[in-house]
Amino acid sequence: MRLGIDLVALDELDRLLGRGWFVRYVFAAEELAHAETLGDSRRREYLAGRFAAKEAVLKVLGAGLFEGVTPRDIALLRHPDGSPNVTLRGSAAQAARSASITHVTVSVTHKRDLVAVVAAGW
Repeated sequence: MRLGIDLVALDELDRLLGRGWFVRYVFAAEELAHAETLGDSRRREYLAGRFAAKEAVLKVLGAGLFEGVTPRDIALLRHPDGSPNVTLRGSAAQAARSASITHVTVSVTHKRDLVAVVAAGW
């Protein structure tokens, strides 16, 4: 089993969300589509959670943010019961195969202006 953890302050992400290239590089189409249905405050919190989850999953995969795995290839979607579901595609799926990881799960928590994520892969 491999673990990854990440912590993001909402204001850290604000300047990056204003950059179109960053948004297109980091977030999966489904994540962006859902974010558009949310109010400004909730959208900010939602995207920060997704970004922290991607960072934690990258650690599980043994990669950094600009080290061969495109973050949008890691999609944090929802199971019908509301729990997070990690979907690995493209470069992320390849990195998981290379690391002999067949399953990845995350736990996301929000408190005030902080988002913390723990990811586990096995």
